[in-house]
Amino acid sequence: MNLRKSFAIEYSVIVVVTLVSGLIRYSIWDKLEVVGPFPAETIFFTFIFLAFTWEFFRGMNGYLNKILPFSGRFLLRLNTQLILGVIYMVIVNRLLFSIAGKYMEGSMTLMFSMSSYAVFIILSFLINSIFVGKHFFDEWKKSILRAERLEKEKTQVQFDNLKNQLNPHFLFNSLSSLHSLIFDNPTLASDFVNNLSKVYRYVLKNENQSFVPIREELDFIGHFIFLLKTRFGEAIEISIQIDPEILDQGIAPVSLQIALENCIKHNAIDSDQPLRIEIFSDEHYLHVRNSRNPKILVAESNKLGLPNLKKLYGYLTQLPIKIIQDDTFYVVSFPLISRY
Repeated sequence: MNLRKSFAIEYSVIVVVTLVSGLIRYSIWDKLEVVGPFPAETIFFTFIFLAFTWEFFRGMNGYLNKILPFSGRFLLRLNTQLILGVIYMVIVNRLLFSIAGKYMEGSMTLMFSMSSYAVFIILSFLINSIFVGKHFFDEWKKSILRAERLEKEKTQVQFDNLKNQLNPHFLFNSLSSLHSLIFDNPTLASDFVNNLSKVYRYVLKNENQSFVPIREELDFIGHFIFLLKTRFGEAIEISIQIDPEILDQGIAPVSLQIALENCIKHNAIDSDQPLRIEIFSDEHYLHVRNSRNPKILVAESNKLGLPNLKKLYGYLTQLPIKIIQDDTFYVVSFPLISRY
């Protein structure tokens, strides 16, 4: 909340309290044994008193925050603030009623005097409770934001590590494929190295980015698909149908690569039963759908890819990553991230 809005709210409350207290005093004026009719200027004096008192307590709270913060010695700070508030109210009470004496027909009764002191002291506790409560509310908000920031940083670090790894199995298999191509098809081997270098160049370029334009991710995934097609041939079929209007929207880098690796890791790949993968979009999501032919044995992994992506997207957009599967298809849907 900005200072101007906070100031307006505070003084709106003071004005309301001033008017209500003035109305109450007016309604019981004849029963207070005072001289003459109800003086309207007391409403103005009440506003000045409340405004000055509020600012005094604000200043006292700010000063104590500097020299005796709650985080240091809580009980000493709380008692000091309450005692100073009571002392201030007792002094102000004496001053006000010495000035107001001209309106009284006689000296104040003991009961009236004690009641006035009680009201002023209760008022000091109420005002102090507002500032103390606000302190703990602000600290609570800070702790929530701090926890969210730390969790986001932790997730980002894990995701960065994941990008930097680019799956050792993928690198090993790529080098094995390259070794075979060097002797069998040197031209294709050269293209393979070129695409492999572009894959890693993309990862290095975006290692500190939370999201990239979809057009860049698609360009990257094109190089990655070339490596997969070179390795698996006709045993894998990948199609891409993306609405051109979403190309400037954002996506977390290597999201599609992680989804494709997930497809390959969990499904048997055979030219007689090709693994079919579709990458397509709608208004709010980019989808990766693959046919299901589950492997009997799945290679071990750290299982951090999609879970880390889910956490990261939770900080980047209000829409969650969706995962839907049945006996035929497995679909991962990445929410589009607005870049504007």
